[in-house]
Amino acid sequence: MTGASRSVHDDSPPATDDETDLEPPRSADRAPKPTRRIERVVVRELRTLSRTRTFVLLGAAFAAVLLGIAWVGGGVGAGYVPTIVDLLTPLELLVPIVAVAFGYRAILGDRRRGELDVLETYPIAPREHVIGVFVGRAVGLLGTVAASLLLVGGAVVVGREEPFSRYASHAGADSPLLFARFVVLTALFALSILAVAIAISALVSGTRSALALSVVALVVVLVGLDLALVYGLAGGYLGESSLVYALAASPLSAYRGLVFETVVITAAGTGPQTASPVASLIGLAVWTIGSLAVATAAMNR
Repeated sequence: MTGASRSVHDDSPPATDDETDLEPPRSADRAPKPTRRIERVVVRELRTLSRTRTFVLLGAAFAAVLLGIAWVGGGVGAGYVPTIVDLLTPLELLVPIVAVAFGYRAILGDRRRGELDVLETYPIAPREHVIGVFVGRAVGLLGTVAASLLLVGGAVVVGREEPFSRYASHAGADSPLLFARFVVLTALFALSILAVAIAISALVSGTRSALALSVVALVVVLVGLDLALVYGLAGGYLGESSLVYALAASPLSAYRGLVFETVVITAAGTGPQTASPVASLIGLAVWTIGSLAVATAAMNR
């Protein structure tokens, strides 16, 4: 198999002793610290991402799509908040797809190449391996998401039709700080979906099953949980007053609610409460930490 074909079908090239970049087995009193062991896994993941053309192409396509949507939708000429409104719905679909692409083979690839069996002889715990994989993949994912959104923000700076001083001179001001907040919230959403993808990668034993389960997870995240909330509201199981807190149960709804509550409504200056920011942040944190815990438990089997 050539290097090019391997980069398409396997996002991690076969590891050698040097590429694993972990300390050889040693006695307990000489074992490296947990932070050092995690760091070595992070470096390995970053090296894998940098060598895989698929991720580079994915990042370029993601940036091009966001720029195209912002330009065609007119947000670039209108300002930061109109651009955010144009991008929100596409990002609700695109971010989970990109996050799953970064994570659904992360641990599965190690298992298929036999690296997990080798790592059992090294002084590294499953949770350290999972954290290292998550952090390494998160760096690549956040680089893709943040860089793409910053390109869009730069396009707004260049292409806006109103001078910035006017935006800041009246209530409901359009501000680059709101766009920065939007970037941070999108990054948190991406991390929660990446953690779900890594959990799937640890649970499955084959590429096809990983892909199938990832598709199911995307459907559940993008559609299923929202439909469950709608059903609960329509059936009287959820009251209108509790809905703003219940939205935190879905990472997608939590993200959408955070954007509306802390960015769009803030810019407008008034509007009904669409979500509880604290509950939504807790919801994203629970999805992230819970998924990594599932991945760790799967590796301990």
